[in-house]
Amino acid sequence: MKRKLRNYFLIIMVTSINFISLAQTKPANPFGLVYGDAITENVSGKVNIHPVSYKLNDIDIAANIYTPANFDPAKKYPAVVVAHPNGGVKEQVAGLYAQRLAESGYIAIAADAAYQGASGGQPRNVDKPANRIEDIRGMADFITQFKGVDAARLGVLGVCGGGGYTLKAAQTDKRFKAVATLSMFNSGVVRRNGFMNSGVATIPERLKQATEARALEAAGGEVRYAADTKTTNEQADKMPFDLYREGHYYYHRTHAHPNSTFRYTMSSLLDLMAFDAATNMDLINQPLLMMAGSKADTFYMTESAFNLATGTKEKELFLIPGATHIQTYYVPEYVEQAMNKLNEFFGKYL
Repeated sequence: MKRKLRNYFLIIMVTSINFISLAQTKPANPFGLVYGDAITENVSGKVNIHPVSYKLNDIDIAANIYTPANFDPAKKYPAVVVAHPNGGVKEQVAGLYAQRLAESGYIAIAADAAYQGASGGQPRNVDKPANRIEDIRGMADFITQFKGVDAARLGVLGVCGGGGYTLKAAQTDKRFKAVATLSMFNSGVVRRNGFMNSGVATIPERLKQATEARALEAAGGEVRYAADTKTTNEQADKMPFDLYREGHYYYHRTHAHPNSTFRYTMSSLLDLMAFDAATNMDLINQPLLMMAGSKADTFYMTESAFNLATGTKEKELFLIPGATHIQTYYVPEYVEQAMNKLNEFFGKYL
């Protein structure tokens, strides 16, 4: 079994030297949104979406801001920053939860990470933890200056990999008065050890590949990528983990978006493999809510980080009965349960 898992991990790490095209088509939704019941037009008196862009360390960031029904910029509203999953974009699950939060009376922002999605940055699909943490801080910078936002009532919600980076951002950035994660994914630990430690035996080999990729980039050569493969439904059905099997259907079939890709620069592994979202969890002294599906094969990551959060007395671990990791992204009954808990949590602390 261990050999089979190692072989699987090597398969998903197959590299490519292709460059991503910046000329990408948009889905039918005029805002590019691919989740259910997404906004298709801004109607007076209802939740509206405002595409915006701003600079973060000289990189153009593309974001969507969702405002509540009957939004009045002269009033003050609580706000929530929403961080998207690894490989995801603002038009998918991050947008869904941002829209639902706006329906509950919050101003919410979801932005594409630098080097990813519709945001700028070269080479494409750089995926370094420091960048993702800075993305979250950048969203806070922007949204707290947005008309109608009460900067003293700022919360943050991170989904999957965005959840791990949210924990790191909140450890030191105390603008976030309440911290929530959904289906948290500890990107660094998984990139290093493999999912459920399925790639431990290949760590030296992958570090060598990452080092060589960095050297090639420094010499002006081609950019090498990890996880840049096309997966068929048949291949996905044989995957040993729900996360990757269901992730294939979510990202490539039911909620596909042309800006969304699993691939990342091979050289990013030099930073990713030294990262652990669960270190320094004692620095979080804000109220903390961590949510996960009761059937999620990623739950061990949420549980580990939650247990290390000794710096706050206001913390809760909430399990969504029957849900897997990916199902918390879109299945109505599971989204509803997550939103009920978020409304209770942010309602109390924001």
